[in-house]
Amino acid sequence: MIVVIAPERDHKHEVEILHQLFEAGLTHYHLRKPFKGYQEHIEYLNQIEAKYHDRIVVHYFHELLNDFNLKGIHLQEQPRIDLGEHLTTYVNAFKVKGSTVSSSFHEPTVLEACEISFDYHLLSPVFSSISKEGYEGRGFDVNHLKKTIIGMGGITPETITETLQLGFKGVGILGGVWNTESPVESFKNIKSHYKEFTKQPFD
Repeated sequence: MIVVIAPERDHKHEVEILHQLFEAGLTHYHLRKPFKGYQEHIEYLNQIEAKYHDRIVVHYFHELLNDFNLKGIHLQEQPRIDLGEHLTTYVNAFKVKGSTVSSSFHEPTVLEACEISFDYHLLSPVFSSISKEGYEGRGFDVNHLKKTIIGMGGITPETITETLQLGFKGVGILGGVWNTESPVESFKNIKSHYKEFTKQPFD
């Protein structure tokens, strides 16, 4: 699994590039736009061809799934903690409708102890972040964990192999796509390295 995270600030030609990423095989796009309000999220989604909506996971305004045929929702770490005893009910309300539910973690021990059945878990930073200055990589080894864990932080074609050897079932990319000269070519390169390592059909 390859997850691409949206840039916090709009990238030049972002929607055009996003369509090209979908055409190149992107199946999981995390719409994380902390500076956009609810209406701005609607306007953003309306710019994307409806046939690709079922590849989009929203970090904010989960109620957007009522109006758009989206892939699912993502719970960042603090919102997950804030839900407290209501977390299971909240997660199940989306899962029964066929939506995916994922969440962010920054400590393997917390991820391992979490009893909620998330479809996949984002764990970061594996390597030093490209998009966040001073976000030092920690080289997590998750081979002993039986959950679907996606490694994030410093993911490039050069770090794909090591990431998967550390037990991750996929990679999450932000800077490794959006901070490059050609985001689409960077994605294709990462996808190629991923396929080469797994020797399996691309997911």
